[in-house]
Order: sequence, then structure tokens, then C-alpha cells
Amino acid sequence: MPRILRINCRTQEYSFEEVGRYANLGGRALTSRIINKEVPATCHPLSAENKLVFAAGLLGGSTAANSGRISVGTKSPLTGGIKESNSGGLFAHKLPKMDLIAIVLEDKPAKEAPFFTLFVTEDKVEFKEAGDIVGMDNYPAHDKLLAEYGDKMVAAMIGSAGETLRKTATVQFTDPYKRPARSAGRGGTGAVMGSKRIKAIILDPAVNNKVGAVDADAFKTARSTWVDILKGHPVTSEGLPGFGTAVLVNVINEAGALPTKNFRYGQCEHAADISGEKLAETIEARHGKVSEGCHTGCIIQCSQQYNDADGNYLTSGFEYETIWAFGANAMIKSLDDIAALDRICDEKGMDTIEIGNTVAVAMDGGIIPWGDGKAAIELIRKVGTGDPLGMIIGNGVVAAGDAFGVDRLPVVKRQSMPAYDPRAVKGVGVTYATTAMGADHTAGYGVTANVLGVGGTVDGHKKEGNVELSKNLQVATAAIDSMGFCLFVAFAVLDAENGVQTMADLVQTYTGNTFTVDDLIALGANAMKDEQEFNEHAGFSKVDDRLPRFMEIEPLPPHNVTWDFDEEEVQGAKV
Repeated sequence: MPRILRINCRTQEYSFEEVGRYANLGGRALTSRIINKEVPATCHPLSAENKLVFAAGLLGGSTAANSGRISVGTKSPLTGGIKESNSGGLFAHKLPKMDLIAIVLEDKPAKEAPFFTLFVTEDKVEFKEAGDIVGMDNYPAHDKLLAEYGDKMVAAMIGSAGETLRKTATVQFTDPYKRPARSAGRGGTGAVMGSKRIKAIILDPAVNNKVGAVDADAFKTARSTWVDILKGHPVTSEGLPGFGTAVLVNVINEAGALPTKNFRYGQCEHAADISGEKLAETIEARHGKVSEGCHTGCIIQCSQQYNDADGNYLTSGFEYETIWAFGANAMIKSLDDIAALDRICDEKGMDTIEIGNTVAVAMDGGIIPWGDGKAAIELIRKVGTGDPLGMIIGNGVVAAGDAFGVDRLPVVKRQSMPAYDPRAVKGVGVTYATTAMGADHTAGYGVTANVLGVGGTVDGHKKEGNVELSKNLQVATAAIDSMGFCLFVAFAVLDAENGVQTMADLVQTYTGNTFTVDDLIALGANAMKDEQEFNEHAGFSKVDDRLPRFMEIEPLPPHNVTWDFDEEEVQGAKV
């Protein structure tokens, strides 16, 4: 049975433990349960009392399609509440092959202590001084680790943003192409890792224990059905692999829900220049890759390799959220400039949503001109250095608003909103308001029914049906995160009569434990209960379930809709 590895970052002691009271949990359900039960909700996020949990899903290590996502859980330095941040890469698939379901970083050394890398083997953890990779960008640092540990090395690491404890800091993971290009992006998880003076966690390439399903024949049958479901839906079989997540740029722009110029408008005049169609055209012309997977076992293949004008690799995982944040919300028109901004965020280890919104706030405050991609590049390069401006930018939207005298701050619980204006997509707006995570579209993606007509249709401009939509999607998403699935499987599952049952069948046949559809729903609901309970103990209340005031009083063009829920009305979205 997979174990939990606990590492004390101060004493350098460690223990391999049976899962015990955390049995039958994985991914987000496991990270949120550990944080809720073991971390004082009122502690400072960068204190020794906080913990950082890396957990594979219940299907981690399996051959089920799109089940290789990793959950990273902690108390967020950005929001002050609980956080689960989800990423692709190889880490979640590797953990079970080392008989691990989770790694928990505890305590922290003195601020003056050096940074360490952790080399995790089957029964031992080695602390090694990180030496010359400290302060180095993630790509060259990752290359050094590959040279030291071999090309089968799998790592979780932080960049200079994490080392300097910036609230936008990510944890970066090795992807299938040996690049540190996958991010546990939101909430400042990298700052917590930095506070514990851990530069990187390396999983021993030599340990590769066989992992198999308890009921191999039944699992194989369920797996085949699962592949048919994913390959039979136009979003997961055509739209996402054909144009990446940026396929949404034109779709959301046409719907009048693409936040533009710091959430002033719902449509962007240069949307076609930053669209998924334009992205695919540019990639093909430069001999990059239009479609590749972000984690082991991905068959949706919505990631890509974007090359510069000379045909050299520049970035991957060039997502819709990133292109929107820098492209429409900050009014930058050049895909090359946006790609360069994405690469800098990966190098320094920063959340592109939070940083993109912060750049727009800096533009609103007159720090740099609107739409100036080159100025934005120079601005975010300051993060992770001793430059005071970089310190401000690296701490996100609220910090930048305070510093620059900007009151137009699109945040909930201090976390900035993603690429869907909640005035025009009210289902996702309810999620922004009520999830314990702060403004987070992945917690309950109401865009499905509000815009895409997936899983039914609910008018995104009206209140009716959107609280219920958000609640159902939040429960389902928490379950998906806990099983280790990519969120995008939801597109196919919502339109497949046997989708939810097949997910339950996969877990039951893989683990050997009874796992029904009711168990799946309870897995998601209980994860949400842990998160809500933690936040209540941290001092959050329904007063925090509000969207910014300007969204209530400013109609959003072109549909001239406002946010018309109050904090009482959205409470039904909680479990």
C-alpha cells in the first residue's frame, strides 16, 4: 500500500508512514484533509506550522487515460485560506512507483539556512545543499539536475520567486519532455516551499516499482470504455488537441465574456491575433508542436511547443489563461511577447494568471503603458531580484493595487480572477465567490453550461440555475482532482451517460476497494467540507464570498450585464 513520506525541513528527519486515517483519499481530498487536520488555520502561511503536501490521485501510477495530475496543498500566502493547486508533469505518476501516495514538508529551518535539494529514494531522503542552482532560472537549474541524476529524473522545484517568498510563486514540475514547464500555479505554493528552504525534490530514477490494478481484467475493460468516452467528444478529441486551450479565445470573446483592459470590456478587438487558431498557425509555420501531453497518459494532448521566430523552442503549456491575461487583459497584441512573458514566469516560477492581472494593474497605475509587451517583459524580470518594484509585482494584484493606488482589483479572497468575466458567465462567478480557494475557475467551471452548452445549458447572464450549476460542478471537480484526473475530462463526462460510472469503475478496479458513484460524489463533497472548515477557522465568513464592487455597478459591454448576486444568495453553492 502506498505510504506517506513526512520530511522535517528543520531537523532533516523523515519517516515513511502507513496512510492510516487518510486511507482511501488521494489528490485534493488528501491534501485538503491533511491541511485541515494538521495545520493551525490561524498560522502564518510562511511559518513553521504550515505544511506543504504533494499528493497523487487515487488513480496515480495507473494506465487510466489522463490520470497523472498532482495536487499541491497548503495554507496560501496569497489568500490566507486553504489551497490546492493542480499540475501536470511526471511527479504524480512516479510517486506510486516509489510506494508513495504523498510527500509532506513540515517545519522550517532558520532564515539563514542554505537551500537544499531533497533526493528521495525508496527508503531514504538525502538533504543536499542546493549550491549553484540557487538563484538560477528554472530551465538551466533543471538541466543541471538532469545532468546530475540522469534523464529519467523527475523533480518538483521553485525558481527565484519562490526563493524570495513572493506570493505569486509556483512549484514547477518535470514534464514528459524533460522541461520544468508544468506549474502548480495558484496561491503561492512556491513561497511555502521556499520558506522551508527547499529548492527541489528529486525522485530517484532508479526506483520504478511495478504498479498494477487489483482487478486487472475489469480495470482493462473500464479503461477501454474511458478512452472511448474521451475520444468520442468533440472538445476532448478535436478542439483541445487541435488548438490547445486557446481555442477558447474566440469562443469567449464572441460570448462577450473575455475580460479586456483590466475587466473593463467583455470583448477584445485583437482577439483574432491571440486566438488558438492564430497560435496553431504560428506554431506550424515555425515547426513547433501543435499538440502534446502535459503528463503521463494524456490522450487529450492540449499542450504544445511554441518556437520563436528563428524556430527555436521558447515555451510550452502556452495556455488560454496566460494568453488572455497578458494578451487581452493587458492589451498586448504580440503572441511572441506573450510567449516570452510565459517563459519568464516558468523560469522564475510565477503564476501567469496572477502576474498577468498584476501587469494590467501596473498599467492601470501608469507604471508601464497599456499594451506594451516589451515593458511588461522588463517589469516581470525584476521579480526574484532585490528590486523593490519586482517585490511588489511578485506579490500579486492586491499588493500592486496598494502600491500603485489602483482600486480596480478583480480579486476574491485576494486571488485574481481568471479569463471569464463573472458578469457574463454567472455560473463561474458563483464559483469565484464561494470556493475556498479564492477566485478560481477550475474549482467549478460554469463556462460549460453558460457558454459551451456542455452538460446542458444555463443562461450565464441571469441568476436562475447558476448557484445549483456551480455547486454541482464544484463537487464534481473536487472528486476529479482527488482521483488525479485532468479537469478537461469533465467536458466528455458531462455529455456521456456512463461517464461518472466509468470513473467510479476505474477507481474500484484499480484499488480493489468498493467505490460507487455515491462514493465519488462524497469524495468531492468531503474535500470541499475540509476546505470550508479550514477557512472558517482561519476567519473567513460569507462576507468574503463577494465579487468586487465595481462589477456590481459597472455594466460589462457588449451585453451590459452586472454582477447581481449578494453573499447570501450564493451560499447554496456550498456543501
